[in-house]
Amino acid sequence: MTQRALDSSGETPGPSRPAMIDAGAELDPVHPMEPPPPPHRPDGLTTAEVAERVARGEVNDVPVRSSRSLTEIVRANVFTRFNLIIGVLWVIMLFVAPIQDSLFGFVIVANTGIGIIQEWRAKKTLDSLAVIGEAKPTVRRDGAAAEISTHEIVLGDVIELGPGDKVVVDGVVAEADSLEVDESLLTGEADPVLKRPGDPVMSGSFVVAGGGAFTATKVGREAYAAQLAEEASRFTLVHSELRSGISTILKYVTWMMVPTAIGLIISQLVVKDNNFKDSVARTVGGIVPMIPEGLVLLTSVAFAIGVVRLGRKQCLVQELPAIEGLARVDVVCLDKTGTLTEGGMDVTEVRPLNGSDEAYVEEVLRTFGASDPRPNASLQAIIDAYPQSEEAAWTVTDAMPFSSARKYSGAAFAEADGTASAWLLGAPDVLLSEDDTTLAEIEQLNQQGLRVLLLARVQGDDLDAPGAAAGAAPTALVVLEQRLRPDAGDTLAYFADQNVATKVISGDNAVSVGAVAGKLGLAGAENTLDARRLPSDPDEMATAMEQNAVFGRVTPQQKRDMVAALQSRGHTVAMTGDGVNDVLALKDADIGVSMGSGSEATRAVAQIVLLNNSFATLPSVVAEGRRVIGNITRVATLFLTKTVYSVLLAILVVCTQVEYPFLPRHLTLLSTLTIGVPAFFLALAPNKERAQPHFVRRVMRYAIPSGVIAATATFITYLVARHHYSGPGALDAETSAATLTLFLVSMWVLAIIARPYTWWRIGLVAAMGLGFLIVLVVPWLQDFFALKLVGTTMPWTAVAIAVAAAALLEFVWRWVGRRFGA
Repeated sequence: MTQRALDSSGETPGPSRPAMIDAGAELDPVHPMEPPPPPHRPDGLTTAEVAERVARGEVNDVPVRSSRSLTEIVRANVFTRFNLIIGVLWVIMLFVAPIQDSLFGFVIVANTGIGIIQEWRAKKTLDSLAVIGEAKPTVRRDGAAAEISTHEIVLGDVIELGPGDKVVVDGVVAEADSLEVDESLLTGEADPVLKRPGDPVMSGSFVVAGGGAFTATKVGREAYAAQLAEEASRFTLVHSELRSGISTILKYVTWMMVPTAIGLIISQLVVKDNNFKDSVARTVGGIVPMIPEGLVLLTSVAFAIGVVRLGRKQCLVQELPAIEGLARVDVVCLDKTGTLTEGGMDVTEVRPLNGSDEAYVEEVLRTFGASDPRPNASLQAIIDAYPQSEEAAWTVTDAMPFSSARKYSGAAFAEADGTASAWLLGAPDVLLSEDDTTLAEIEQLNQQGLRVLLLARVQGDDLDAPGAAAGAAPTALVVLEQRLRPDAGDTLAYFADQNVATKVISGDNAVSVGAVAGKLGLAGAENTLDARRLPSDPDEMATAMEQNAVFGRVTPQQKRDMVAALQSRGHTVAMTGDGVNDVLALKDADIGVSMGSGSEATRAVAQIVLLNNSFATLPSVVAEGRRVIGNITRVATLFLTKTVYSVLLAILVVCTQVEYPFLPRHLTLLSTLTIGVPAFFLALAPNKERAQPHFVRRVMRYAIPSGVIAATATFITYLVARHHYSGPGALDAETSAATLTLFLVSMWVLAIIARPYTWWRIGLVAAMGLGFLIVLVVPWLQDFFALKLVGTTMPWTAVAIAVAAAALLEFVWRWVGRRFGA
């Protein structure tokens, strides 16, 4: 068989990417010093030999972790900075105050437990999905080929390779049929490497063309790049604006909390000569609400529930921030084949050219179909239309598999009469000169959304001859009709409705792709561009990308450049694909989405895998991402408003040298009704708005003025109440009045955040208000929470101050919305 490197069509290689693994100075990661290769055994190992190697531990036992272990989950949820602070305060309160002042501690225990349970459920879902999505390499044993799990491979196994297959263990090539391997995940070099028998192959690389087999020489943890396969599907918390933003907020909160808490402790215990236990209780009551502990928990729960929800839809989330990233996507790049169209195609017509005999052309196509043991969709359609008989008169003498860089495949035959002939089958606009009159005929077919291949005869029988493609004689046109996905049109309409731009990027003819997209209702499908005319300047390319919707004849390197060009304009790009030619673009896109039936290589580098192979699942994934990020942004404002007013109240208390107005039970009640319970429901509610950048700024621009207004109104009520009440029960009456104001103002913040209103949102806000009213009117709850409104003047004054604060809140929120945008 002829071994031939990919024709780069004159394209210059892309810039080298940094290697994922540092090999060290002494060792070449791809071509290390190896002992002599083991003798090739075409039939593979016997069952007895496999059992013997398993017994010796020579098995590929690298564990594939799709999530954190249970121990890590418990540790991450329990041992947090704020759990430590609250835990210490809780223990203190258990000794110095009634149990109702220690309720905040039980809430933390419950929240932590919920966080552990939710992540454990997500872990089980991910583990099961990872097994479903795991590729099964084909291994020869006892003379037969069979698919087995990656972890069942043993030393010495003979593993078959085809286009798109990932090399799962280290080995030595035993058979090669134009075998070309992409080692970019190891070396950063995007150009494929031609492999011959005896050459090493490393785990983490994948086949881009041709086929063959290799013998496993290193398995398990001994494989040089084994960790690549493990990292590809790990449940990670890599870059996430949401989580990094929350960490930034918590850092600032800690800086504010420490000096404020110290000042409050000194104020309540030293300056004021109060009952010691009561002073401790009120001091703790001032410190606890400064901590937005529920925000971290709720974020984890929202992410975990998102993973479980997507898992039920057969969507494997390989990296957790992918859920957040999808919320920010404003451009989706789609590969036509396998995304807009189903994998299969049908031959609708064969048109002989230049007086060629139709029966002869059919015999060429029939034999061509037998030349590739791993046919692509186009060749499979030809095989289905022209199956080879058992007593074939023609034989295949040479073959050159299809390459997305070449845009054609080749085969050489010995015909029935002994004549030798060589043929190319591929893109007409690549094999024909630009002035060929046949292109006009092909253009008409492309405009109907049909795919056209050209069968051309090569002079001589050497597929590798210089200029073989340029000198090929056109013999026939093979017209193929692609099967449209029935749900693709609705999916494109969803993206248009959500203001997400859709770009169809394909290796096929641009006009043909545009016709297919037009049938599915893609806006701007008539704006097509042949990628061979795409400008190489990144800025000009970005302009072309924004002005057009359909791109044809795109090379794998161009797909990568197009993603980078869109990102240079500030776009957040999602890329879908299922073929090897999509891998480079999937790696560089903000979010890579692979089909479950796609190549192992695409599934390894994608953050999201659609296991059901349905493009229609993507809107659900995008919606889930928007729900998570949008709702967390909403509820973060609730939590941080509480932090701001708690810190400011403590500062005002220290400056004025008065008793802190609240006991822990009061703020536990307020936090539960105005933040905890509603935040849980709001965080899980539908939300279709695309997430905006600058999470911290967007949250704080609302939380700071809201917290300042709430603290100011509450402290004014408290000071007025101190002048109004006197006697033994004055402090309890003052606390009740201040609590009423703080609750009403906090409820108004909740009412603003709950917009736009639906029946359940109105019901949620009303239920929280009803809960507080019940506490005020039921005697035993009044005693339990130490809340009892005294008289009528002061309670109505508290209400009036809260109403004024609510009006100010409305004005400030509207002003911020106009000044900075929603």
